[in-house]
Amino acid sequence: MLEVSAASVNSALQRARGTMVGLSPDTAPLPRSAVERDLAERFAAAYTSDDISGLVALLTDDAWFTMPPSELEYQGRAAVAEFLTLSAQWRAGRQLLLVPTRANGQPAFGVYVPDGDVHRAHGLAVLSLRGDKISAVTRFVDTAVVSRFGLPRMLYQNDQLSPDK
Repeated sequence: MLEVSAASVNSALQRARGTMVGLSPDTAPLPRSAVERDLAERFAAAYTSDDISGLVALLTDDAWFTMPPSELEYQGRAAVAEFLTLSAQWRAGRQLLLVPTRANGQPAFGVYVPDGDVHRAHGLAVLSLRGDKISAVTRFVDTAVVSRFGLPRMLYQNDQLSPDK
């Protein structure tokens, strides 16, 4: 169809792979790579357990935490830590539940808040990665957005969702 030989395609692939070996620390890890999975898993564990210091350790020095369409924006580890601390205090011990998904090729999570015997959707958290750190967390607090990612609006205690969404 493209009128190219298998040998030329293989040669192009080898050249492309060769350029990827020297990725700079400012480059995002490859989608679904071990580095990306590790960062996402560590983020989820820290975020759901209100481990602010553990979460902040995952961030770049200049990381952003934003909540569009709200104008709330926090930049830098100290500002993000202060906001997350206040957020955890506001939840008063109610533990969030994160369900993995992807948004624009990036790791993301449906965020669920406990409400009695169920967890109700409370938006989406999208991670932007740089090297082996998180450079931004974009937290959409729109409950309607979760259905666009194949996630339910409510989770019951026995619900099982695939982490490969």
